[in-house]
Amino acid sequence: MTQSAIRWEKDADNIVTLTLDDPNQSANTMNELYRKSMGEAVARLQAEKADIAGVILTSAKKTFFAGGDLRLLIQATPEYADTMKAELVEINGQLRKLETLGKPVVAALNGTALGGGLEIALAAHRRVAIGGTKAEFGLPEVSLGLLPGGGGLTRVTRMLGIQNALMNVLMQGQRMKAEKAQSIGLIDELASDAEDMLAKARAWIKANPAAQQPWDKSGYKMPGGTPSTPALAMNLPAFPANLRKQTKNANYPAPKAIMSAVVEGAQVDFDNALKIEHRYFVHLACGKQAKNQIKAFFFDLQKINGGGSRPSKETYPAWKATKVGVLGAGMMGQGIAYVAASVGVQVVLLDQTLEAAERGKAYTKGLLDKRVSKGRLDAAKAEATLALIQTTDSHADLKGCDIVIEAVFEDRGIKAKATELSEANALPDVLMCSNTSTLPITGLAQASKKPENYIGLHFFSPVDKMPLVEIIRGEKTSDAALAKAFDFVLQIRKTPIVVNDSRGFFTSRVFGTFTYEGIAMLGEGYHPQSIEQAAAQAGMPVGPLAVTDEVTMELGRKVRVQTIKDLEAEGKAYPAHPAEKVVDRLMDEFGRNGKRTGKGFYDYPEGGKKVIWPGLVEHFVKPEKVAISEAEFEELKERLLFRQSIESARCFEEGVLTSVADANIGSIFGIGMAPWTGGVLQYINYIGLPQFVKRADELAAKHGDRFTPPQLLRDMAAQGKTFQ
Repeated sequence: MTQSAIRWEKDADNIVTLTLDDPNQSANTMNELYRKSMGEAVARLQAEKADIAGVILTSAKKTFFAGGDLRLLIQATPEYADTMKAELVEINGQLRKLETLGKPVVAALNGTALGGGLEIALAAHRRVAIGGTKAEFGLPEVSLGLLPGGGGLTRVTRMLGIQNALMNVLMQGQRMKAEKAQSIGLIDELASDAEDMLAKARAWIKANPAAQQPWDKSGYKMPGGTPSTPALAMNLPAFPANLRKQTKNANYPAPKAIMSAVVEGAQVDFDNALKIEHRYFVHLACGKQAKNQIKAFFFDLQKINGGGSRPSKETYPAWKATKVGVLGAGMMGQGIAYVAASVGVQVVLLDQTLEAAERGKAYTKGLLDKRVSKGRLDAAKAEATLALIQTTDSHADLKGCDIVIEAVFEDRGIKAKATELSEANALPDVLMCSNTSTLPITGLAQASKKPENYIGLHFFSPVDKMPLVEIIRGEKTSDAALAKAFDFVLQIRKTPIVVNDSRGFFTSRVFGTFTYEGIAMLGEGYHPQSIEQAAAQAGMPVGPLAVTDEVTMELGRKVRVQTIKDLEAEGKAYPAHPAEKVVDRLMDEFGRNGKRTGKGFYDYPEGGKKVIWPGLVEHFVKPEKVAISEAEFEELKERLLFRQSIESARCFEEGVLTSVADANIGSIFGIGMAPWTGGVLQYINYIGLPQFVKRADELAAKHGDRFTPPQLLRDMAAQGKTFQ
């Protein structure tokens, strides 16, 4: 019997149910078997349509349909363009035949329908989904450097109109719960469960025997008008300008392609609009940026969340924390308390005074109240979550804690005391974690009676918003402790990366190269606006000067002083950086420390927007660096990205990093490495190993040894290897 990914069932009312169920995969994708199966199903529907009252599309999987097969897409090259276009024509031809069958078609969405899954559903005349679940709906292709190529872009534009399609669905790639998708117009009706969903689908088919898509009906007019409609035509010129503002003119071809395909497709008939959609999709899919983003946001992320850096579950079974102690109710501690309580974990929030601990708990109350006011959280649930946080000034209240996270000052003595008191009061096998961002874990673990249970959990600020936690393994940290830490990070719905101990670990160390490179550029005489703009156009979320103000120059200098002392104690020399002279001058000569004091690289007027301090131009900028050439500006962008990737390669060479996925996702989620690059190591692949090494050597000759590529990269280039 020929294998099929679609089951055919016809009931007594002559309604055919097509159940998507790929026998070879846990999820349905637009692979070769799907194309073959859908082609056969549509041909049979056409042949038997006289005896068919309607069609229901549903799925036997937990998700409705997962979308395109990214394992194939990531391999796409320009040579594959014609084949890909033919496959798109085949897929869209099948869906077009389905929606013009002359019979009502309903998509019964039993679970998540993102990307290609929603595109299949959009070819139905009605979409019914189960409400109140975690299922998500949307067209998130832009986040992978792509656009919807299965007719989704064309259909959404004709359903919602140009502006609503762009803003509400396509440009941001929003993932929505069923209720939100219904309010936008992607879903027509909600059901209480699977049985109710199918009943509503059948009822609608019976009530609408002559169903058609709006765009196939005579007299159809696009909502909001076409590009030639005067009111819309007046606003269209602003669309590209707004796009450039949003993307900061960085290297993101997908949003521009989406906007172009929507506007161009809206000026022609449906079938020609599909051709335009295909053309743009193939161009993006064969490009390098899409491969970068697919690797990072699908394959690397999947590897991490699947436990790629976790010790085996066979040896160390899955673990859940039941009670967490959080030491320090400041900015980091209060955020950690919130995310733990939000998933139902009991929290003991401890500070030097009860009042300080209560202020930390008030942070959680504020966030919960905000969610309640926006209708995102039930008031009773918010109250129950807040009740999980116990405030205290006594370590005795850590009794029963199976995990303790200290988020106290970056001082070895204070952290050592916190460890000693925690271990004396918590459970005997407590997992002791430090939220330090720079101090080596191996050294901090010396204060522990059980260093095998000591580990670093480096959260990022603000904790409630930042998705990453960097897990740092000390020299004596056991596999059992690492497994528990990994599971806890997943439990609080964060993304865990695992690195080995070193000064600054991975994220802080690489982040420092970005900020220092920008400050060094100022020391060379470049205008601060050019530096910040170069970072923006490189794809970084915040410029190096602005982000240094956020973390304060004072903190950076404290870390430097401590590092110099540590290296001297080890008999090692400290490698000075040209940026440090700029920082010292700003702090010592001009009294400028950062945003906290209202004076840094920027001025922070009360109630107003920050502005670059005029003194930077007066005291640092050289006249010949005010108006720079395009080539010089491109080099500024290049330096900011190259430094991060070179330092990451050094971390890999030294064994601080052991996973390419951890490096890429850690750099994007933790320090804002430009997403289009696919992360710090994927950026090296993007440039090409030989080309990267050659350019790094040129930058080193011009700007110093910090650009010298490590031997690892030279060896990889010579052997034709890439980071996988």
